[in-house]
Amino acid sequence: MSPLRCLFLYALLAAALLVSAQQNRLLTQIEQLGLVNVIEQTIRPNVPKQGANYDFIIVGAGAAGCTLAARLSENPKWRVALIEAGGVENIAHHTPVLTGQLLQTASNWGYRTVPQRLACRGMHNNECSVPRGKGLGGTSSISNMIYNRGNRRDFDGWAAAGNEGWSYADVLPLFLRTENAQLKGLEHSPYHNHSGPLSVEYVRYRSDLARAFVDASAQAGHQRTDYNGESQLGVSYVQATTRNGRRHSAFSAYIRPVRDNRSNLDIFAFSRVTRVLIDETTKAAYGIEFNYMRKSYTFKAHKEVILSAGAFNSPQLLMLSGVGPEDNLKAIGVPLIQPLPVGRRLYDHMCHFGPTFVTNTTGQTLYPSRISVADIISFYLAGNPGTWLSSIGGVEALAFLKSPRSKLPADWPDIELVMVAGSLASDEGTALKLGANIRDDIYDALYRPLQLSQQDHFTLLVMQFHPKSIGRLWLRDRNPLHWPKIDPKYFIEPEDVEFILDGIKESIRISRMPALQAIGARLLDRRVPGCDEHEFASDDYWRCSIRTLSYTLHHQVATCRMGPEGDPTAVVSPQLRVHGMRKLRVVDTSIIPLPPTAHTNAAAYMIGEKGSDLIRADWSGK
Repeated sequence: MSPLRCLFLYALLAAALLVSAQQNRLLTQIEQLGLVNVIEQTIRPNVPKQGANYDFIIVGAGAAGCTLAARLSENPKWRVALIEAGGVENIAHHTPVLTGQLLQTASNWGYRTVPQRLACRGMHNNECSVPRGKGLGGTSSISNMIYNRGNRRDFDGWAAAGNEGWSYADVLPLFLRTENAQLKGLEHSPYHNHSGPLSVEYVRYRSDLARAFVDASAQAGHQRTDYNGESQLGVSYVQATTRNGRRHSAFSAYIRPVRDNRSNLDIFAFSRVTRVLIDETTKAAYGIEFNYMRKSYTFKAHKEVILSAGAFNSPQLLMLSGVGPEDNLKAIGVPLIQPLPVGRRLYDHMCHFGPTFVTNTTGQTLYPSRISVADIISFYLAGNPGTWLSSIGGVEALAFLKSPRSKLPADWPDIELVMVAGSLASDEGTALKLGANIRDDIYDALYRPLQLSQQDHFTLLVMQFHPKSIGRLWLRDRNPLHWPKIDPKYFIEPEDVEFILDGIKESIRISRMPALQAIGARLLDRRVPGCDEHEFASDDYWRCSIRTLSYTLHHQVATCRMGPEGDPTAVVSPQLRVHGMRKLRVVDTSIIPLPPTAHTNAAAYMIGEKGSDLIRADWSGK
């Protein structure tokens, strides 16, 4: 790469990332200079007023929260406040290829798990990185943008467990309501809608590696499918929440189009909620406390407080407010208002960073040095959606598979292969390595040679859909600014490792099909440090590798689990009301009862739509 191209590229991207990383510091400096009012409308929508009153207060502006805010504010008689701890999106968020870099900014809460005994052995202190979005748009502003709703059996299972109104027939119309699909070949599919707020499209950039993988998967017997259609099983190019090649976040889809037209919707960025205000006698929520610019504020809610803060922050806020496990709250001195199993269950999709395959192609793997000035001009100025920069972190195709050990029905996938046109070497150790908390010795042994040689390669991340391992989340103390303790207990059930091993074996089988052999695909034969005692590529070697190169795709669920009254594991009812409480709901992916056969971004929008319907039905005419 020429010095001029390097300067142009990195100046542009660094400037964008710097804005995100330094927003809080910038606001403090601006306040000290007395310039708050000048930049009020460009950096933050509103300054809070102490004791302000609203009908609904929504905590968290992720996919569910933005959906709720947009839908509830459709009623001009209702005043709605949307509260978000983070800031606003910028050019970096809208550039899909920069997904990995966003993990190093203030847009990520930066959570890590407690040290894992049986997983994440390749990470510093065995701590898994568990990114969550912090900003208007939430995780939809930093995730890989994969749009995958789930399997009909997921939702039918929810309904069968007593969650009336959550069957596949109930939720499919809600998925469709959210979607504005621009999917070539699926224009007339009954499983897609073309008039919703959220843009869904095939990623326009497509490498020869992805084409070979899709063809090889078909040669291996996996049908081409629309995994959001009639059947998930098979292989497909990835469907993404992008619009003309740029990220289409929850904020972009639901809030930006309406915020200037609704005087009844107030949006408060950089506002960290610390507690839900609850009347201990009536057990009714009546407001929130939050910090803004180093000052404490309270807002009052006439109708409801709604937590949409995600799988970590929603349970944290419930517990800080006296709703949660009696033993944990008593230990840290939080007065108990309602005993509930908040955080007692935590499921997550764990995957393996590999296997990686090298190829004989040239110029197909994404490296920063391969992004040209022409690409940048074409993407940013001409709006071309087909450049490197529209690649969603390198993810290009997905395959949904059955495991030979599966006991689930034949149409219910067990494993997903995520085809990435690269690896941790693709960003030359500047983003994903840091974001995943991977140790230097692991990176140097496996990926640095690829970085230095710039050899083409691709990786198949293997993810298990239905893990048996159950973790938990709890408070370390009553300080609302401290992280909760997160212990997913990855691979505590050995069978979870075996499912991923099955996926690795199928990945290798696919690599031997003619389409991939035509480009010289072969397994990267570098050994994972710590697994040297095992024969390379043996089952025991892969088991060791799975526990070392463990990686979460950020699909945590069930910390505020949904279930009917009488379910001892449930925190919220099928109407998403917190059990035993009044005027308090949780509306986000923390309510999902079991790990879905999906990434969770699409489900978050659906839950937001469902929650808005439930709330409007309760308060219609009131």
